[in-house]
Amino acid sequence: MRKWFYKKKVKNMKKYINPTNELWTELIQRPTLKAQDLSDTVKQVFDEVKRNGDKAVEKYTHFFDKVDLVSFKVTAEEISLASDLVSENLKKAIQLAANNIKKFHTSQALVSSKIETTEGVTCWQEARAIEKVGLYIPGGTAPLFSTVLMLGIPAKIAGCKQIVLCTPPNEEGNIANEILFAAQLVGVTDIYKIGGIQAIAALTYGTESIPKVYKIFGPGNQYVTAAKQEAFQQGIA
Repeated sequence: MRKWFYKKKVKNMKKYINPTNELWTELIQRPTLKAQDLSDTVKQVFDEVKRNGDKAVEKYTHFFDKVDLVSFKVTAEEISLASDLVSENLKKAIQLAANNIKKFHTSQALVSSKIETTEGVTCWQEARAIEKVGLYIPGGTAPLFSTVLMLGIPAKIAGCKQIVLCTPPNEEGNIANEILFAAQLVGVTDIYKIGGIQAIAALTYGTESIPKVYKIFGPGNQYVTAAKQEAFQQGIA
């Protein structure tokens, strides 16, 4: 019987003022899992997603995120509505950040020049975009729309044809408005309301509704990190 580890989201945050040294040490400790237990959990989720596709993703989204979804993919209507709900000041700030990030990464574009080393032999350096990439954006109380910009913009500049974004939904089955606004701003092609191990597994194998990608970018907790390591073992760098 496999062991499952699930930490329920805490709604009422405790506050500590001037904690003692002993309490401070306890407060800054990060939750950890035994490597073997974590590996077993990841392998089981990957195995089920590989065999059962969307059905397995739905199962683990319910188990880990406590939400049942009618559809994983975010619709154009949802993106439009979310954009309308983002304040104009924040939109301007996101746009400014996007412009700066774009300038920086555009300057990194490879300028290739051909050199004829000997008569009839020409050499040059060439960079080609990865056709399909996955972006993982963590969920939580603070929407990481900055991560959307820092991953999505380079992918777009590089020329990736399909940019697939996965991020966990909240308890209502929605994604933060700011993340959706940033995603459409930078040209993400597909957005899915899934997170954790099941999201990485879906991007690794592909399911009925979620496309397989060739490389996965983005930060995450120890579950996501272990899942990305498993994806690497399956040939997804």
